[in-house]
Amino acid sequence: MPRGPALIRVLAADRHPLFREGLVRAIRQRARLQLVDEVADGRAALDRIVRHEPDVAIVDLDLRDLDGTQVLNAVVREELPTRVLLMSAAVDPDEVYGAIEAGAAGVLSKHTGARELCGAVERAAGGDVALCPEAQTGLAVAIRRRALHSTPILGEREQQVLLLVAEGKSAAEIGRALHLSTGTVKTCL
Repeated sequence: MPRGPALIRVLAADRHPLFREGLVRAIRQRARLQLVDEVADGRAALDRIVRHEPDVAIVDLDLRDLDGTQVLNAVVREELPTRVLLMSAAVDPDEVYGAIEAGAAGVLSKHTGARELCGAVERAAGGDVALCPEAQTGLAVAIRRRALHSTPILGEREQQVLLLVAEGKSAAEIGRALHLSTGTVKTCL
C-alpha cells in the first residue's frame, strides 16, 4: 500500500502565549504537520530542538534567555538537522540579511496568515528558503545597500542566486533559471 508524504515535525517557540497558541493551532490544522513541542524561551527551544530533532523550528526573534538569532546560530554551529524559520513582529532588512547569511530557512512576519505559515514550513522542510513579502523586500533592500557601500563579498553566481531568493524563488526554480542543479543552488546559499 503506498504511503503518503512523511509528516513534517515542527517545534513552535514564541514568548507570547496568545501568538504561540495561534502557531500551534495553525500547525495542528495542517494534516502534513506534526507539532512536537511548544516553548516560550530560547533555552527551552534549543533544548527541545536537541531532544526532538524536529524538521522545522518556528522561532521568534524576540525570545528570552536566547533570542531567535542565538538559537539559529547554535543549531547551525552544532550541525543539527533542524531547519529554523525565524519570525518577527517587525521585519528589519539587516536582520533578514543576517538571518539568511547565518543559515535560516526563512524569515516570516508575525502578520503572516496560517496558510502562508504552513506553506513556509513545508518549503523549509523541503530545503527551500521561505520569505514573507516583507522579508523579500527587506532582503533586496539590504543586498542593494551592501552593494552600494562595499566591495562584493559574493561571487557573481552567488549574487544571482541570492537576488532570486530575495524574489521568493525556490531552489528548484533558481536552478532552472540559471541552468544549475538544485544542489549547486543550495551550495550558493
